[in-house]
Amino acid sequence: MAITLLKLLESRTLGLKAHTDISGVGHKPIEWAAVTELRDPSPFLSGGEIVLTTGLRQNTIANQEAFVATVHGAGALALGYGTGLSHRSVPAAVIRKATELGLPVFEVPYETPFVAITKLIADALNDDHLKRLEQLLQGHQQLASTLLTGGLRAMLRELARMLGTAVALTQYAARIHGPELGDDTWHEVPIATGLRDKCTLYLSEPYEHDGLVHYAQGLIGLELANQARLRESNRLVAGQAFSDLMAGTLKGSEANARLQGIGVVPSQPHSVVLVAAAPGQEKALRTLPIPPQFEHIVSAIVEDRLALVVARNDGTEVADGIDSYLQGAGIGARVGFGGGYTQPNGLRWSFFEAIEALRHGERINTPSKLSLTSLLLAARDVPLQALAQEALEPLQVFDKKHSAELLGTLRSYLELDGSVGAVAEALGLHRNTVRYRLQQISELSGYDPTTTADRVQLWLALTALDLN
Repeated sequence: MAITLLKLLESRTLGLKAHTDISGVGHKPIEWAAVTELRDPSPFLSGGEIVLTTGLRQNTIANQEAFVATVHGAGALALGYGTGLSHRSVPAAVIRKATELGLPVFEVPYETPFVAITKLIADALNDDHLKRLEQLLQGHQQLASTLLTGGLRAMLRELARMLGTAVALTQYAARIHGPELGDDTWHEVPIATGLRDKCTLYLSEPYEHDGLVHYAQGLIGLELANQARLRESNRLVAGQAFSDLMAGTLKGSEANARLQGIGVVPSQPHSVVLVAAAPGQEKALRTLPIPPQFEHIVSAIVEDRLALVVARNDGTEVADGIDSYLQGAGIGARVGFGGGYTQPNGLRWSFFEAIEALRHGERINTPSKLSLTSLLLAARDVPLQALAQEALEPLQVFDKKHSAELLGTLRSYLELDGSVGAVAEALGLHRNTVRYRLQQISELSGYDPTTTADRVQLWLALTALDLN
């Protein structure tokens, strides 16, 4: 630590002598020593230093008092007066004015050069700086070692211990470590991870702001970025297993082995929770961390959806928790889940139920009875998307070119069980207008919505278009 005024005066080699009371500042460290013979040295003082002078230009009482007042006003810690050159002793006016202002004054004998004082202070400051660097390096090594051996949370606990204050970390607006932020005063340190995740390190005030925090800031960002890359890789691998299972190409013992490889025990009941992000936010699901209470859940990316495999049948709890988490993170999404079943086929069935639930269009969608439509849409070898394009694209083109409403009319007609009267009332049209539009739909699409067989085709095409 830097030398204090009291320690400086206690040095026998310097032979310094105090002429005023130093008890008020005796234990304060000396920032530096300024040697000056100027009448006004204030432009060259920063506060916290001792000022050393021989009083060369202080030949009058007025000059001596003005010099003391200037040094005190500049925030100097003390005034050292060299005797034996300009003055045989410290002038009485200097001692009197310094006592009045509370500025410590000490005498520097002729035998003691000012450079001896400045060297002692410089050596103390250098020692203090070296110790701080050594402590900082040791802190860096300790944090890095704790991160490697115990993980991120262990490192954050160690950081809190070293700083002597509470530490919290949030990501995607969710607290992933530390106490509730509450009403305490927190210093916020942004963490760069390469993601739009609003990651912030919180440190409870007061604490010493030093280089350890900057180093921890970099470590945390690097670790979270590595976790995100690993999370994305694992989800894509798990997603491939899911895709094969959903397509029906993964069966029997191979299915059991693949599922166990991604952390799913087929003999236990599981339900699937699906998250479908809003357009433009799908990529966020690849690296999105799971809230701490759900970290044990297996996650996968299947066709840009985040699939969560939930042990037992607690899909409702997970769906609610994930929905709240996504809203806080600023990610628009719909969440749907299926029932809880055992074995690979059961997991496949729960996945189809979750897809069916997503069709409800709500933020949280509970499972319902599977329809033939959803099962057909889940079958990879049924070209329903091609059917939708073939049947409905001519209607979309016609609507865009002529500002018509053929597609909307078709949707209403199918939803209202083929009742021309109900469609006319719902859309505010004449019945003949509805019949004319149905004729146009038949001519453009090649499917007659008034016949049962073609109506089924058009219904499937519309459903496939909605899901796409």
